[in-house]
Amino acid sequence: MTVSGAVLDVDGTVVRGNDPIPGAPSGYERIVTAGIETLFVSNNPTKAPPAYVDRLGAAGYDVDADQVFTAGTVTTRYLREHHAADELLCIGAPGLLEQFEAAGLATTEDVDAADALVASIDREFDYQDLCTAMWTLDRDVPFVGTDPDIVIPAPDRDVPGSGAVINAIAGVAEREPDVVLGKPSDTAIEMVRERLPYPPEECLVVGDRLNTDIALGERAGMTTVLVRSGVTDDATLAASDIEPDYVLDTLGEIDRVID
Repeated sequence: MTVSGAVLDVDGTVVRGNDPIPGAPSGYERIVTAGIETLFVSNNPTKAPPAYVDRLGAAGYDVDADQVFTAGTVTTRYLREHHAADELLCIGAPGLLEQFEAAGLATTEDVDAADALVASIDREFDYQDLCTAMWTLDRDVPFVGTDPDIVIPAPDRDVPGSGAVINAIAGVAEREPDVVLGKPSDTAIEMVRERLPYPPEECLVVGDRLNTDIALGERAGMTTVLVRSGVTDDATLAASDIEPDYVLDTLGEIDRVID
């Protein structure tokens, strides 16, 4: 097959924490040597692309900021398109709020002034946040989630992600989010297609998660490659309705696809 572009997940695919996954740097080098344009897409909403340049660079990946976007990038774009003039109440990490501020989006802590609620990973999420979210949604304002990742890879053990916070809020508010962004949302697919302007059949999506990475590739009509180096094991794969085109142990085996 002809491969012109590749979407690469970050956590669980090329790094775990700040360390490169064994074999992944050589796989990335093989992709670059083959002349394939790469795009790193992460469902971590807390950091802007420049932070990933530093993080990936320290792990041995030579990456420019225009090769990266995150769930924070996707959410910011969606909010600028649909809620540019709104006051946003955000349950999320400071890094997400910084991205909103840089984009000119207005935020508030007043539940009675909020025009929409944005929910995301928040390592200080507590009972008061749950109350705040419930009271905000009692006013029937839009409910936006940054990404669906319930569990995310961490250096020692997997930890709860944005999806865990979003689901907690959805449970107490007794309503589902109006939209959940990041991968595999329509906005993320639009951004991938803009940055990798090749026919879908000439693009790969490589990641460790079935319902985000592989689902994005399926929805975009691209070839999907699951790596076992992250959150998906054989039992999870066997029980899923989502079927990747290829299954590799790590990105280091990418020659099986691009050869």
